[in-house]
Amino acid sequence: MATTELTGTTIEQTIKDNDIVLVDFWAEWCGPCKRFGPVFEASSETHTDVVHAKVDTEAEQALAGELGITSIPTLMAFREGILVFNQAGALPAPALEQVLTAVKALDMDDVRAQIASQHAEHEGSHQH
Repeated sequence: MATTELTGTTIEQTIKDNDIVLVDFWAEWCGPCKRFGPVFEASSETHTDVVHAKVDTEAEQALAGELGITSIPTLMAFREGILVFNQAGALPAPALEQVLTAVKALDMDDVRAQIASQHAEHEGSHQH
């Protein structure tokens, strides 16, 4: 499973259709992105059950802006459509491996419960 190039039109569907989606935000001129590329590619070979996607921030400026990408490379991980990891900077292979292990180990019912309680808190704080 190689990496998939995502655009503003395909990212949402990809995140919806797959259990785990890792997204690498990169650009041609970015040195650290170039170093991270092969690490990301190698991970896609190892973890065939995870979609490894790349977004070229030059080509997809609106999407990068929408997602609040301020520095690249930025790695995001989505699980069941929920953003569960978001970090700027090129990761060494062992760190990327740890992120994947952690994302796979997440209890998504727990994650959803936390999100629900955060929403509830925000709702509650408005009623005085």
